[in-house]
Amino acid sequence: MHNRPIYSSEHELFRDNARRFFREELEPNIDQWEKEGRLPRDFWRKAGKNGFHCCGIPEEYGGPGADFMYNMVLSEEVGYAVGGASVGFSVSSDIVAYYLLHGGTEDQKQQWLPKMVTGEAIPSIGMTEPGCGSDLKAVRTSAVRNGDDYVINGQKTFITNGQNCDFILLACTTNPDAGAKGISLIIVESHREGFNRGRNLEKIGQKAADTSELFFSDVRVPVTNLLGQEGGGFSLLMNELPRERMTIACRAFAEAQRAYELTVEYVKERKAFGQQIYEFQNTQFKLAEIKTDLAVGWAYIDQCLFKINEGSLTPEEGAMAKLWTTETGNKIIDACLQLFGGYGYMSEYPISRLYVDSRVRRIYGGTSEIMKLVIGRTV
Repeated sequence: MHNRPIYSSEHELFRDNARRFFREELEPNIDQWEKEGRLPRDFWRKAGKNGFHCCGIPEEYGGPGADFMYNMVLSEEVGYAVGGASVGFSVSSDIVAYYLLHGGTEDQKQQWLPKMVTGEAIPSIGMTEPGCGSDLKAVRTSAVRNGDDYVINGQKTFITNGQNCDFILLACTTNPDAGAKGISLIIVESHREGFNRGRNLEKIGQKAADTSELFFSDVRVPVTNLLGQEGGGFSLLMNELPRERMTIACRAFAEAQRAYELTVEYVKERKAFGQQIYEFQNTQFKLAEIKTDLAVGWAYIDQCLFKINEGSLTPEEGAMAKLWTTETGNKIIDACLQLFGGYGYMSEYPISRLYVDSRVRRIYGGTSEIMKLVIGRTV
């Protein structure tokens, strides 16, 4: 992950600081936080003090005004950290912050972005519903105009940061007859009457992530909470998805990279039949394949990152990156766990946490099947 031409020496210094932060502040505490089912808000604020939120937000809104590559470095380091899959920083820094920056009013930016930079305000984004996953046009949560308010009714599920969030960027239908052109994004603060958090969902992995059900019953918010134009939500979502998918690709491959490094270390220590596991030809062949896959994957990721900097990354390229890195990353981690033998199945070994935490990467941000549809349309 180090010494890639796409990153400058300043990016690599930032990487070293981020890796140190997660090693000292996350990894020793992840077992306890998994039992509690969420990351403490104090951890968010510590990350803010260290400059690990919303790197690309301009100085006028309290951010450092850095380039988007710092976000990518952080995505990789979150993936590389054991337990990092439970960290919901990306929803704030890579997704909601850019919706606000590119689609929000000046008042919305001034209200939320500075607090997001410090970690004082935690956002979530409400897209998925019990009957609507990848098909965003099927959103049923409604926002009906009533005077100077929207009245919101509906339900969301699988929402990252759901228990901790201070506001939700909510995908609603403001015109049920208009399909995609009836989808709007509305800011809903968590103190609004009629908003209720459901249960913190129990998952097979990412157990310290507060992934939740959210309920909206006649929630009134002012029309000034609308992000962008009414009916323009789907377009905003589509514009930001390629970049969101790149952050998932970076995290997925960083997890695979960490799994590979843990496995190399293990097979050089562990002995079987009187020799190191590493000395068996099968082990060397398998690790050679993994090392090659990692090199190829990072090269394509960097090619896409270059295009992000140029503003030329296409939706299908973002989909290709997410599809290949998540599918290949899962295969790599599975192969690495196999080399640990029975110990790989034990929860106390980091490889087992990487195994269960990484599985969802092929599902969220658009399933692998949806990625194939996006790519297939361009063939």
